[in-house]
Amino acid sequence: MNKNAKVEMYYKDGCPFCIRAKALLVQKGWVIREYPAKRDQTLFAEMVDRSGGRRTFPQIFINDRHIGGCDELYSLEDQGKLDGLSESEGSV
Repeated sequence: MNKNAKVEMYYKDGCPFCIRAKALLVQKGWVIREYPAKRDQTLFAEMVDRSGGRRTFPQIFINDRHIGGCDELYSLEDQGKLDGLSESEGSV
């Protein structure tokens, strides 16, 4: 597992899915760059563009690869695939 992976999360304050996703990422030991996209329309537009039109929170990226939201993040963890994503570089 690469603890230096580029991990980004677009979130909104008080979102239980955002809190749950962040907890897993922190548990992994990753430093997360967080973007408060609900409060900032520029960040929100960036999130929608980067995620292929998704408007729900959170939206998570690892090494510029769109992971999806909380459910997708935990699904990757349950399948044992999340750690491997931290090793990859670039977009899909």
